[in-house]
Amino acid sequence: MQLAESLARAAGRLVRDGRPDHVDVAATKSSDVDVVTAMDLAAEALLREQIHAARPDDGILGEEEGLTPGTSGLTWVLDPIDGTVNYLYGIPAYAISVGVVAGEPDPATWTAVAGCVHAVADGRTYTAGRGLGSYLDGRRLHVNPPRDLATSLLGTGFGYTVERRRVQARVVAELLPRVRDIRRIGSAALDLCSIGSGGLDLHYERGLNPWDLAAGALVAQEAGAVVTGMHGRRAGVAMTVAGPPESVPALVALLEELGADRDE
Repeated sequence: MQLAESLARAAGRLVRDGRPDHVDVAATKSSDVDVVTAMDLAAEALLREQIHAARPDDGILGEEEGLTPGTSGLTWVLDPIDGTVNYLYGIPAYAISVGVVAGEPDPATWTAVAGCVHAVADGRTYTAGRGLGSYLDGRRLHVNPPRDLATSLLGTGFGYTVERRRVQARVVAELLPRVRDIRRIGSAALDLCSIGSGGLDLHYERGLNPWDLAAGALVAQEAGAVVTGMHGRRAGVAMTVAGPPESVPALVALLEELGADRDE
């Protein structure tokens, strides 16, 4: 956990101090609006270099460079800038996410061990260790008390393909009249940490990859949240739902009714 925090802070300094006045797109991924910047690549390179120096037998899975297998049974799961579009536009809601998992680096089977999510713009730093609790700048975190959907503040995010966005727009339109309100912050890692710190009551999102989940989900869980999927599955790319154990089932049931894990 301490190493994850040190790594995230080091990458955060690089991202903060190296941000130019105008950020250019270096590449795109799933669509023309799913962007990668040069700083994404530089931050992941820094993280990989420092992990290799400190723990050369561990594996590394990064959003930009993929999987480098290890032999220790532990894998570092990295999102060098979670919220790249926010970074691109200068919106101060992006973070470095550094997680450590045991087993295969797959949310369907892994056991999260430790993690850190470092919000670059304002320095907020969330840490968590399995069985050790989760913390915001050293302060122990706890999820909000359970609320019904009508009085719950939800966070969510949207995919980058037209087909997925059409479904997600339909789901939001159905949910909005039934909840207190909905927030779209633009960083899944920060959303999951907000579940742990009480900044959101519930979060749901389709399309989260391992690097989106590894650290933030552990922060939420160690603060007392449930992080799950739909139809009895674990959280993953199909759907992630997080919140107090008493509140999550109602949201999962509604998302299942709405077919929120489909792209059509």
